[in-house]
Amino acid sequence: MRSKIVAGNWKMNKNLVETEVLLAELSAKLPDTKAEVMVAPTFVNLTAAVDKLKSSAIEVIAQNMHFAENGAYTGEISASMLLGIGVNTVIIGHSERRAYFGETDEILAKKVVAALAKNMRVMFCFGEELEDRKSGNHFKVVESQLKNALFSLDASAWSKIILAYEPVWAIGTGETASPEQAQEMHAFIRKTITNAYDAGIANNVSILYGGSVKPNNAVEIFSKPDVDGGLIGGASLVADDFIAIIKAIA
Repeated sequence: MRSKIVAGNWKMNKNLVETEVLLAELSAKLPDTKAEVMVAPTFVNLTAAVDKLKSSAIEVIAQNMHFAENGAYTGEISASMLLGIGVNTVIIGHSERRAYFGETDEILAKKVVAALAKNMRVMFCFGEELEDRKSGNHFKVVESQLKNALFSLDASAWSKIILAYEPVWAIGTGETASPEQAQEMHAFIRKTITNAYDAGIANNVSILYGGSVKPNNAVEIFSKPDVDGGLIGGASLVADDFIAIIKAIA
């Protein structure tokens, strides 16, 4: 049975004091839920977050990591460094990393391999841009991103993979893919994995939707059979909004 997951990607937001205040509020208000709940604060606040959530069911995850174990990579963080502070899950391939920092499928594949080699869980992000959707190439783009970064992995590695589909045109734009569009793509993703591996792997991998999920649309999006939760951006920075989204998991 695949996991239901709600993860908050805080991006470059919240200083230390703001992080601790939000975490305290989330811990106090966290509902009884069957979903895994995760938050990804900025790197400089990860240790404080892990400490703050020591007795909470909320998992602290990282927004990114480098593929190298160590070396002359100024400003970068390795898998071992994350593990050393108690962070066991990492987001890889977020659309902003691809768009603003030039991360290619080849780089992302190396990051995935590096994380899995350390037995970390990987939340792998992918998705099409507006021009891809308008031109009808959205399925082809998504298939290519999955194939290039993940389809050389051994079947056993998929127990450590979480997928997060991000229609880039629906992130921070106020636009949201309809629940039907989300379901259509998530079903396509499972079919693509089935073709590359088998139905068992496809049906057991959690696929999150990552396109402007809000309290007012979460229930409908999460009700779709192939949507297993969400990777939440802006709404995860407001405790009541994030809690409402968690409660939307059936």
